[in-house]
Amino acid sequence: MKESARIALSWVRANAERLGIDAERFEDAEFHVHVPAGAIPKDGPSAGITMVTALVSLLTGRPVKHTVGMTGEVTLQGRVLPIGGLKQKSLAAHAAGLTDVVISERNRGDLDDVPEEVRDAVTFHPTMTLHEVLAVALEPLPATVPTTA
Repeated sequence: MKESARIALSWVRANAERLGIDAERFEDAEFHVHVPAGAIPKDGPSAGITMVTALVSLLTGRPVKHTVGMTGEVTLQGRVLPIGGLKQKSLAAHAAGLTDVVISERNRGDLDDVPEEVRDAVTFHPTMTLHEVLAVALEPLPATVPTTA
């Protein structure tokens, strides 16, 4: 989990300009990613794309769509890597009422293991890059309303 958080922050920092984040936001700033123990085990790097999405949302002010779940490992180059347990994670997303799930393109074949009822109710978004993930997961920037003087 710590390594995933470090990779997420490094990638966001390296791509700040493209993401519309002022580089000054990182100066004298500390980021703490809190993942409480709770009853759900959190092992491995599957939360990588989620951490990137959370950081980009925080730093840009773009909310994460409330209907979207995601799972995937990330690299420093912004690639989305496959994870294990897609069937179980998909069942949990469906049970939570999510309608969209972002996954790695390399997990596309694992969708055959997901029950048809879940595949019919959830739109899966296989992605290869973090930019694709953010396009699905984040709300667009609000349009600026011109002021009249």
